[in-house]
Amino acid sequence: MGLLFYTIIGGLLFEAPRLAILNETIRNLHFHVPMWFGMQILLTISVIFSIRYLRKPSFKNDTWAVESANMAIVFGILGILTGMEWAKFTWGSPWSGDPKQNAAAIALLIYFAYLLLRNSFEDRQQKGRISAIYNIFAFATYIPLIYILPRLTDSLHPGNGGNPGFNAYDLDSRLRLVFYPAVIGWTLLGVWITTLRIRLRMVEESVSEKADKPTVLESL
Repeated sequence: MGLLFYTIIGGLLFEAPRLAILNETIRNLHFHVPMWFGMQILLTISVIFSIRYLRKPSFKNDTWAVESANMAIVFGILGILTGMEWAKFTWGSPWSGDPKQNAAAIALLIYFAYLLLRNSFEDRQQKGRISAIYNIFAFATYIPLIYILPRLTDSLHPGNGGNPGFNAYDLDSRLRLVFYPAVIGWTLLGVWITTLRIRLRMVEESVSEKADKPTVLESL
C-alpha cells in the first residue's frame, strides 16, 4: 500500500517533463500503463493455473485461475477507462477506433465470455475443465491482439504503427522515479486482492464440505 500511496502522490504532485502534445497528461503514465502490466501478469497466472488444472484437477487450481482472471478484468477495465481519458486530451476523442483500443476491447470481451461460460455449467468438474481449455485459447488470442496486430497497422498508440514508444521521448528520471514503483505497486495490489478472494473461497469450500458431511448421530 505504501508504494501505491507514493505512486498516487508522486504521480499527481511531482514535477513532470513537458512533452509535445502530452504536457500534463503524461502523469497518466503512472496509472494507465501499470494497470495493463498488472492485467498481463494476472492473466499469465490465470492461464498457468488453468494448465495445472488440466493436469491435476483441483478446487484450488480452478479458483486461482478464475480469481486471477477476475482481477485481471478489473485492471483491464480501469486500463481502458484511463486510456480513454488520456486519449480525449491527446487524440481529441476518448475513442477513435485506434487498433490498440479496439484490440483491448476485444480482449476484454473474450474474457467476459470466459466468465459467462463458467456460469453456464452446474457440474464443477465440467465447469473447471471447459473453462480451463477456453482460458488457454483466450490467452493465446490475447497475445497477438495486444502485441502483434496493432504493430502491423497504423496506430496512434505509442510503440505501434510506426509511432515511437515513450523510451524514444527520453523517459527521464522524474517519470522513472514514480513509474517503476507504480508498476510494482499496482501489480502487488492485484495479486494481494486475488489471494484474499482465493482464501475466502477456500474457507467457504471448507465450511461447505464440513456441512455436507453427516454427523455421528445422522450416520447411526
